[in-house]
Amino acid sequence: MDKSAAQKRASHFLFPPIDPFDQRMMDMGDGHRIYVEQCGNPDGIPVIVLHGGPGGGCSPAMRRYFDPAEYRIVLFDQRGCGRSRPHASVEHNTTWHLVRDIEAIRETLGIARWVVFGGSWGATLALIYAQAHPDRAAYLILRGVFLMTRAELDWFYGGGAGRFWPDLWDRFVGPIPADERDNMIGAYNKRLFSGDLMLETRCARAWAAWENALASIEHDGPAGEAPADYARAFARLENHYFTHGGWLETDGQILRDVPLISHIPATIVQGRYDMICPPHSAWALAERWRRAEMKMVPLAGHALSEPGISAELVRATRAVQRQAVALDL
Repeated sequence: MDKSAAQKRASHFLFPPIDPFDQRMMDMGDGHRIYVEQCGNPDGIPVIVLHGGPGGGCSPAMRRYFDPAEYRIVLFDQRGCGRSRPHASVEHNTTWHLVRDIEAIRETLGIARWVVFGGSWGATLALIYAQAHPDRAAYLILRGVFLMTRAELDWFYGGGAGRFWPDLWDRFVGPIPADERDNMIGAYNKRLFSGDLMLETRCARAWAAWENALASIEHDGPAGEAPADYARAFARLENHYFTHGGWLETDGQILRDVPLISHIPATIVQGRYDMICPPHSAWALAERWRRAEMKMVPLAGHALSEPGISAELVRATRAVQRQAVALDL
């Protein structure tokens, strides 16, 4: 099945396309200006949507997982990507800056508590935000869980996933000399921040291609070359965050701090054949979180747009609608 056919199947489960009723650039005071938009019902159930990457940016499709008559949908491009500025910048750009940004958005929009919706890195950020501000997160909807652990990074950048995709792994390691391939994140870091724009762009495209090719079970192999500006922001930001282990205190911090959010209900949607974020992390999270419901989707990988993933996410947002009064939303 080609990608466009898979997207059409996924769109069957989604709400119709909508435009924002509010768009703004928020000055965060340290050289970053963040793009923020609101869609749907201004008086509806507030939800913050956290995109993946880091560096992926939000897209119009992300608005469509929520009933626009019932939800006040808040999306933003995280520092350095999408419409936020400066583009591809890693200065003053850490996990804790993003947590602060989310709180600044909430306070600026006058929202007391909200649903937090995120996939992949967006799920990581959702968990860290909720653990830092457990009184502000009323419900979490997570997809393709990533816990920012060394084991997960070693799986994807140390050859684990490459055992299933040896042809694509060969393309990914191609730009790196053989004597540097024992640390692919470090080797790419040298090139993505070399100051040589052509080299940075070439390596950024190789970095993005490796991840994008493995995102969906619905297609096999590269999904086309990413635009240069997108690839450079995506690759530089991901590599920057992964080089620093997400600025967490310790490997395994998110699982350690699950007790801080044990009272918050959640739905975890996970593709059985997710090659980027294998199911073990989602399972380990659900095992420790008594109010989290795990939805394992058969014949699904990592991508938000896969039909089975989309269907479960929409079911989750509809379920939260039915619980809105009980959740005090």
